[in-house]
This record gives sequence, C-alpha cells and structure tokens, in this order.
Amino acid sequence: MIGSFSLQENHRKALFTLLAAACLLPGVSSPLALILGFILANLGWLPSNWEIGKITKKLLAFSIVGLGFGIPLQQAIDISTHNLPLILGSIIMTLVIGTLLTKLMRLEQRTGHLIACGTAICGGSAIAAVAPAINAKSEQTAIALACVFILNSIALFIFPVIGHLLAMSQHDFGVWSAIAIHDTSSVVGAASAYGEDALKTATTIKLARALWIIPVAALSAVVFGGKGRMVIPAFILYYCLAIAITSLLPQGQALYQLLFMAGKRALVVCLFLIGCGITLKKLRTHGRAPLLMATLLWLAIGSGSLVCVLWLH
Repeated sequence: MIGSFSLQENHRKALFTLLAAACLLPGVSSPLALILGFILANLGWLPSNWEIGKITKKLLAFSIVGLGFGIPLQQAIDISTHNLPLILGSIIMTLVIGTLLTKLMRLEQRTGHLIACGTAICGGSAIAAVAPAINAKSEQTAIALACVFILNSIALFIFPVIGHLLAMSQHDFGVWSAIAIHDTSSVVGAASAYGEDALKTATTIKLARALWIIPVAALSAVVFGGKGRMVIPAFILYYCLAIAITSLLPQGQALYQLLFMAGKRALVVCLFLIGCGITLKKLRTHGRAPLLMATLLWLAIGSGSLVCVLWLH
C-alpha cells in the first residue's frame, strides 16, 4: 500500500461515492477513471464493508446491455459475419498457443487454461464461466483474473495511441481492439476513446466473441474431467435482446439513444471500480510466471490480429 494517512470509514465511503459519481461526467475518460480507482485502492481508502466486486459485475452487465440499444440489428449481423473467420481463428490460435505456453513454462494446467480462455474470449467473464466448468480452485481463478486485469489496464492506454500512430480507420481499430483486448470493459473504453464508429464495431464483435464462452466452457469441462458446471453470463443474452428491440420497435429511438449514452457512461464507472481492485500488493502476491505467460500470449494475439486487420482491410 502506498504510504498515506488513514481515513475514517464514513470519509472513505463519501470519497468513493464522489469519485464514482464524477466518472459519470463527460470530462472523465476511461483511462482516468481506472487511474482514480487504482490510486484509491493503493492508498487504502476503499470502504471496508462494500462488496465492490459484486457492484462492478452488475453495473458492467447494465452498461453492456445499454450499449446494445445503440447498435442496429443489421449492422451487428454484418459486422459479426464478415469478421467471423478472424473471431474464430483468433480464439482457436489463442487456446492452442496458451496450451503450449502452459506446458513450456510448466505452469499449473488449470491456471494456464484460465488465462488462455480469458485472453481468447472476453477476459474476466470467460474466466468466471470456465473456472467452475474445470473445477478450478479460487487461487487459480484469482491469479488468472489478476493477469487479465493488469493487461486490460495497459491496453486501455496504449491501444488508442497505436491506432493513431498507424492511422487506423475507426472500423479497423474497432475490429482490432475487440480481438486483442481481453475484457469487454476495456475494449469499450479503448474504442470509445477512438470514436463512435469504433465503439459500435468493437462492442458488436466483442459480444460476438463472448458467445463462444458456451462451447469453450463445455469443451473445457470435458477435457478436465467432465464434472464441472457452466456459468454463462446473462448479459450476453440481454445484449442481443436489446439489439433486437431496436429493430422491432424503431419508434423508440429517442429512448434507445438515452440508454446507449447511459451505458457508455456507466462503463467508465465500471473502469473506476475495476481500478479499485488492482493493488501493488496483489501484483506481487501472484508471482511472475503466470503474468509472463499471459503477456506473451497477449502480445502474440495482439500483434497477429493487428497484421490480419491491416492486411484484410
């Protein structure tokens, strides 16, 4: 923990609430929200009896569903089908490379598999779905989540910079960020910083990738003994329903736009909450090997997908 003076519990709650509310303001960007949460956590100023992890999970689901109201159905179908080879190819390659790295680096098999699944599909959501399917221990799940959160935080800052340096179009950046960034929250954060079209493209492709949680979790359960259970995030289905509603009931466009904007700002608050879960102590606790494996896997998929996007488009 960073050296600091302590705050009373009521002051912690007030400061936390104030910063979370500030993240709803248009002037607060996704990277800034993440930094604010990180600083608050490392100063030890988080409310001690608030379950921030559960709050984050629920708010993330709401924000993603809200984004669904801003994406036309036909656009979602066109973007998803056009990029299906890249989506499926990146998932398969990530899982294959992740398995090889796990063996080469002699990591615990379940930990390596969770990191690979989180990188291949949608970060923390994929890890949360696959962990019970393979009967992973809580420590193995925590290590995988920590690795993903760290790399997500880095991606949020560097991806828009790389996109501008390469003069990528908003569409191409949306495709690349959806393939190469782990969590949906960081994908949306990076894409929204790049532009409105990038945001819609990235969100559509990312959620199309997220649907692959179902077959990957099922296959993982078989590979690891077949005695686990699958936990499929409900927000994926609600997101698809939101897109369908905008197509079936077009007269509600004014409301849909409000829900879309609310989802965007709620996502920034989510990134603040995610930042609250990252501390220097946690980073030191989980060791270097899993993070090195996660970083190598991420670099391989990030660079490979970038080449594919630039070449194909």
